[in-house]
Amino acid sequence: MKYLATLATAAVMLLSGCATTIHSNVTAFNDWPADIQDKGYAFEAPQGADDTLEFRNYQVLVANELGKLGFHQVSDNQQPKLLVGMKFFTIDHPVRVLQADDPFMGPYWGPGFGRPYYGWGYSRWAYRPFYYDPWRFGPTYVEERVKHQYQRQLRVTINNTSGRKLYDVTVQNTSTVQATPHVMPALVQSAFTGFPGQNGVPRNIDITIEPKTETVETKAAPKAG
Repeated sequence: MKYLATLATAAVMLLSGCATTIHSNVTAFNDWPADIQDKGYAFEAPQGADDTLEFRNYQVLVANELGKLGFHQVSDNQQPKLLVGMKFFTIDHPVRVLQADDPFMGPYWGPGFGRPYYGWGYSRWAYRPFYYDPWRFGPTYVEERVKHQYQRQLRVTINNTSGRKLYDVTVQNTSTVQATPHVMPALVQSAFTGFPGQNGVPRNIDITIEPKTETVETKAAPKAG
């Protein structure tokens, strides 16, 4: 009895095959005291449906950035001096795009577009005329596609336990990257770049993030031969 085993290895790109630059607009307001000594903090408890594993994972990102600035998260039996709040949302904006195509020239994006044409043993440059003749070039096909723009906003606040507002930053980003976990580290880093920053002055911050990939291996069941 013979067994035929087939091993298939698929490289699944979870996000992107190359580095991505995240462009964010950041505006921070602060009333930060210069003489603050104790930077012990606790996170405000998320409410209701906001209390998700995703939310808590992003709190870890915020904690890491605060740690770089000398803050420390207090244990459950300690009284914090500061309270850190966080909110975020993602909105998908689908946009319908029409693409014209014809069998002679391929996709057409504007009048007078030139491209090489090869046929009958020679090559020449063929130019799309400003007036398109369907009898000469064949029918034009129009394909509708949907492109997605993902609008994201992250807001982080720091208040003292008496309610005094010390830091309030909003990070906004719009990109074609679908996965929020891929973008969020850059948004969090942008929120604390130059902390506490100029009061109420919008800034554009670009952060490059590396791709993440995962290799999935599947093995077919053996067959009798």
